[in-house]
Amino acid sequence: MFDSGILKEILTQYKLDFVQKTWKEEKYKWEAVKCFQDNWNVNASGFAEMLNRSLEKTNNLLRSYNTYPKKMILSFAQVASDEVRAMFKNLYDENIDVIERINSFKTDADKLLAKYGKQGEHHYQTENAITTYLWLRYPDKYYIFKFNEAKDVSKMIKSNYSFVKGHFADNIRNYLKLYDEINLALLKDQDLISILKSQLSDTCYPDSNLKTLTIDLCFYISKNQKNLIPNDEWFPKDYNPGFTVDQWVELLNDPNVFNQNNLEMMRRLKDIGGQATCIELAHKYGETKNFYLSGSVYLAQRIHKKTNCPTLTKDNENAKWWPILYIGRFAEKDHPGSYIWKLRDELSAALDQIDLSNVKLYSDKKITDLETPPVAISTYSRNEFLNEVFMSEEKYDSLCNALKNKMNIILQGAPGVGKTFAARRLAWSLMGEKDDNRIELVQFHQNYSYEDFVMGYKPSENGFKLKEGVFYRFCKKAEEQPEKDFFFIIDEINRGNLSKIFGELLMLIENDYRGTTITLPYSDEQFSVPNNLYIIGMMNTADRSLAMIDYALRRRFSFIEMEPAFESNGFKDYQKKLNDPKFDELINKIKDLNQEITEDKTLGKGFCIGHSYFCGQDACTEEWLSSIVDYDILPMLNEYWFDEPNKVEKWSKILLGIFR
Repeated sequence: MFDSGILKEILTQYKLDFVQKTWKEEKYKWEAVKCFQDNWNVNASGFAEMLNRSLEKTNNLLRSYNTYPKKMILSFAQVASDEVRAMFKNLYDENIDVIERINSFKTDADKLLAKYGKQGEHHYQTENAITTYLWLRYPDKYYIFKFNEAKDVSKMIKSNYSFVKGHFADNIRNYLKLYDEINLALLKDQDLISILKSQLSDTCYPDSNLKTLTIDLCFYISKNQKNLIPNDEWFPKDYNPGFTVDQWVELLNDPNVFNQNNLEMMRRLKDIGGQATCIELAHKYGETKNFYLSGSVYLAQRIHKKTNCPTLTKDNENAKWWPILYIGRFAEKDHPGSYIWKLRDELSAALDQIDLSNVKLYSDKKITDLETPPVAISTYSRNEFLNEVFMSEEKYDSLCNALKNKMNIILQGAPGVGKTFAARRLAWSLMGEKDDNRIELVQFHQNYSYEDFVMGYKPSENGFKLKEGVFYRFCKKAEEQPEKDFFFIIDEINRGNLSKIFGELLMLIENDYRGTTITLPYSDEQFSVPNNLYIIGMMNTADRSLAMIDYALRRRFSFIEMEPAFESNGFKDYQKKLNDPKFDELINKIKDLNQEITEDKTLGKGFCIGHSYFCGQDACTEEWLSSIVDYDILPMLNEYWFDEPNKVEKWSKILLGIFR
């Protein structure tokens, strides 16, 4: 027997990781079984070749560190196929006790090594390798045995099975019993079964008895034992809102405190066993993770407002509120922003006393992100930024320092200097990966409003409904993963009315006020801009239809000038790769044009032609070059020199003359 409560908590974390991380790394186990089942034929005439095909996808299951059981058994099969065939026939004879079969396989391997091996060689046919062969052949009955793994699992879930070095027979029997008991728990977990089924493909063994899943869970427990349940106590330890069961019942029956959404959350938590992560609730019952996260925070705030109960003092505003309802535990080290929430005992008891039968258990809004394997996120480095964005190392370092110190920057420059291109890649380089889930891009315009950006009432079928804006939602998203950086990118930032769009949040985006809370006017909730959210704005200095930027914007952002990069090493390398005389001639003319624009007192360097118009090609064609001149450069010059047609005509002849 073992502590089922501990296993349940581990399973919560395992399910949280399964699709997002574990499946990608461990899918090969199910594929290894399928491959073996498809190819195994103990009576095959070419036994060695058949064995090689059967074990083809076992990867590190039969190869790790300095042990090579697969390599050695295949080498024996090459020189003594009949002997190895007989070893497997005996191993797979279910009429013989499993301990005897494993011993026999090791003894026969000793004989083969003595006969065909080299001095100092090992055959590596250990209990681990032999139970792997058993599992591959009978995947609905056996598991893979690893001494340290079985010992770790037994200790973690507080089972009464012991594992002692040198006690081979007892260890094998105990591990089979322990894993069978764990397997029974998995077979009762319908959520886990549905998650597994959603990932299995035609290349995988169906694993209807969940034996392979049991193997994978035990590996997960052993691998993550230092991070799983790092503290046996839930937190906070020294805080309680102080409500009795009767007081909770009274609050539950007050519709001004517990609205319909809140009661749905409570019923789902009771249904799932009283404890879960927001992701687990979203996966099983529908809605989004934020439905449960924000819903719990708003509910706790209403309870505090109604009762004036004590609250925690926390830097993270959300962590100040949810302890009114729950005690918590970090879900896993890799997800430090995620909690397992457990209903407070008094609240749980109060829920047992009220009728929730008319409260909807399953939402019509289903979450799908846990049903589809995640797209692999590729890494992105400083060097990749410098290779793609034609910028010096010094300028890049200055850009990063400005963003980290100020938290808000504006990239300003002439059209075509690659501001948008650089902004996204700057975010990637600081994240170290191309994770666009942590980037939000919007474009401001004259009609953009606070209601679009933060929160406001929007028309709906039944009148008006309070809607969350894009910046509000992104801040909440960043709050959920405080260990990671998030980047909010605003194109044409100077086209919007900043005071109107940001409203009271204009102060909160300052680095000194990050984490400071204010009350939002529409929802009456406490809100803050998190410390892990960075804002990158962009503006064209050639946009003369706009007035000068007001002081409120200037003092909250650092302004970074981006200039045409024709003289940068990166652009010169790109130019050499194209190796086209017309391209070279056009670039030289554009440099001359930029010089004239810079010297023009009505324009200046902020109106220069950027390099990005000429980038992104693997090969240069005259058609491409002429289209840039016709559709990008000349229309811009017509706008710049609308009152000096002679200059436009002059440069039109110069640039188009390249193609004659």
